[in-house]
Amino acid sequence: MRALQDMPISFPGLFGDWEFNPDPIAIHIGHGIYWYGIILAIGLLAGLLLCTKQAKRYGLTEDNVLDMVLWAVPSCIVGARLYYVIFYLDLYRNADGSLNWGEMVAVWDGGLAIYGAVIAGAIVAFFYTRHKKIKLGAMTDLAVMGLLLGQCIGRWANFINREAFGAETTLPWRMRLWTSATQYIEVHPTFFYESLWNLIGLLLILFVVSKARRFDGENTWFYFLWYGLGRFWIEGLRTDSLYLFNWTFLGQPIRVSQALSLVLAAVSAVMLFYNIQVKKHAQSELWVNQVAMARQTAAEEAGTLDSRPEGPAGEAPSSVETENSAEPEEPAPARPEGTQNAEPEKEEADGNAH
Repeated sequence: MRALQDMPISFPGLFGDWEFNPDPIAIHIGHGIYWYGIILAIGLLAGLLLCTKQAKRYGLTEDNVLDMVLWAVPSCIVGARLYYVIFYLDLYRNADGSLNWGEMVAVWDGGLAIYGAVIAGAIVAFFYTRHKKIKLGAMTDLAVMGLLLGQCIGRWANFINREAFGAETTLPWRMRLWTSATQYIEVHPTFFYESLWNLIGLLLILFVVSKARRFDGENTWFYFLWYGLGRFWIEGLRTDSLYLFNWTFLGQPIRVSQALSLVLAAVSAVMLFYNIQVKKHAQSELWVNQVAMARQTAAEEAGTLDSRPEGPAGEAPSSVETENSAEPEEPAPARPEGTQNAEPEKEEADGNAH
């Protein structure tokens, strides 16, 4: 069931007769500039800003974040669209059964799936970190915070478009949408459920999980566990789910996002248990500590840094500043006793210490 995009939205159980009737098009120029795109752009910028502010805590730099975004954003748009088209393929067929390639690329007409964006982003992160010789877990631990914030904000684009809502309900916070000039439905505001769920997940990572991070990848697996559980529940309430072709389970069609969410939540729970309870990790394994130690070693070899105690576990020592313009380096190998630095090596060390 589809709601009309030119009819008001209301919450009669909370605000009585008060109504809100936003125009999905923010600026009427050409095909129009939609609020959907504007809100997604705001979510992207907010997530980017958060990641640049948090980068140093993960042994990364602002340049790492910006470089990654330049590759990830177009890839995620393609991934989100491709995921949607694959599972709604019949919508993009002509009358003779052939595929309508023009409609497939018409992103401006709607049709993006967040899981497609996440999969594409993960692939880009894998290749980017291998190229830059950065720990994948450190990069994804940072990225999932920006992703959660972007998802939290981005879901409000669905509100403006009167889409991604749930089944009918009589709960006090039900949302009223019009399906014709005379008929309305009162439904679960699932866009709000997911936005709130993502906000809580972000706060948990910022103030709980990351404060006692034991291994690179912990934030990442927590994200997939938290988001997977929430999306599994919320997807079951929605009326516009993507389905896994014509496959069924216990006589019911399989919702793609619900099935994927369940798998991700289960795998994440196993990975967290293994890395926390079975495989004990030392704080020195964290990428941020490896970067700090490498720079401290280089500076001590140059004779420009006093020995000071390390800061809290999981964070770089306070005496070592992470330079935004420098790439994280692998820890320097131990130098055999009795050897002296060659002059060119000393100059390189001097440069890293500033």
